[in-house]
Amino acid sequence: MPPTILDTNNTSHKQDVPVIDLTKPDNVVIEQIAEACATFGFFQVTNHGVSHELIDDFREQMRLYFQGLDHDTKLQWKRNEKNARGFFDDELTKQKRDWKEALDVGVPGSRDWSIEDDDPRNACLDGFNYFPPPELLPKFRTTIVEYFEECTKLSKKLAVLMAKGLHVSEDHPLLDELAHQHTSYLRINYYPPFPPSDESPLGISPHHDAGFLTILLQDDECHSLQVLNGENEWTIVQPEKGALTINTGDMAMIWSNGLYKAPLHRVLTDPDKVRYSAPFFYNPGYDTKIAPFVSEDEAVYEPCLWGYFRAVRFAGDLTDLGVEIQASDYERSQDSHHLAKQVRFEKEAQLHEPFSVEKYRPLLQG
Repeated sequence: MPPTILDTNNTSHKQDVPVIDLTKPDNVVIEQIAEACATFGFFQVTNHGVSHELIDDFREQMRLYFQGLDHDTKLQWKRNEKNARGFFDDELTKQKRDWKEALDVGVPGSRDWSIEDDDPRNACLDGFNYFPPPELLPKFRTTIVEYFEECTKLSKKLAVLMAKGLHVSEDHPLLDELAHQHTSYLRINYYPPFPPSDESPLGISPHHDAGFLTILLQDDECHSLQVLNGENEWTIVQPEKGALTINTGDMAMIWSNGLYKAPLHRVLTDPDKVRYSAPFFYNPGYDTKIAPFVSEDEAVYEPCLWGYFRAVRFAGDLTDLGVEIQASDYERSQDSHHLAKQVRFEKEAQLHEPFSVEKYRPLLQG
């Protein structure tokens, strides 16, 4: 399948997303985050608690993985239709192939990083983690896990601040479920240069993130992330030095009853520069149902089972089934086929066993 063709129409150079200092008084930070989530869907945070030393080490391990290991070696740990985690270079975004290599690492099913990665206790809907052995990259796994856990801490904090921006208490059940049952994963991306042509592909095609929120470590040298703004223009999100970029996802949009926006964004290719990035996707538990925080009479969305939403997204990323799912499919004004499929999936699927595209193909397509 050919890559997405880059449309350069209506593209501006830069977008100044809000930069929020998390050491400011809580009432200031809460108001700033709520406004950013409600209008733009993107913001950056400084004084976020993730040390610069760890970030530097993490960047170095990303470089060693993608440029220190040959392609055939990485293919040994390639993700597949029975395992959503691992290396890949053939992801589809809305049925268009992305121009990148990547590795997905997720919280183990056991929630215990000290257990061997392929231990049966680590089974979950997304499968098992595939790390390179320590004899190839001695510090890779420990650095990735440390960075993962720091992102988890920050995500918990941001989720509470987002809730308070809606005047929701921090003891809301969803926040507790996110904190203790989240199924988050970390993706490290490598975008090689693409020679200039009339048909330059996108690094990633336009999409909304599926989960609750995303913490993105951007490349300091190559600025290729774009978001579609209110004027229907693609604008570059230029990273602030030392900051982490945050955006809201579909689950936050559903839970906030549409008050928070999941922004449409994409990644450009660059003809000269290599680009590295690392999004951390803070996702609910597989059996968590995300419903608007308001009363049922006020809700504009039907409840969404995260395990189903995640399974459909993965099937769409990996295969040519042609299945798509968005937060808009759960709007009560829509007559979406996903609502009936979700009911069947909840009855038939084993949410704590690795998902198989082939096993559930009749359900996903039917």
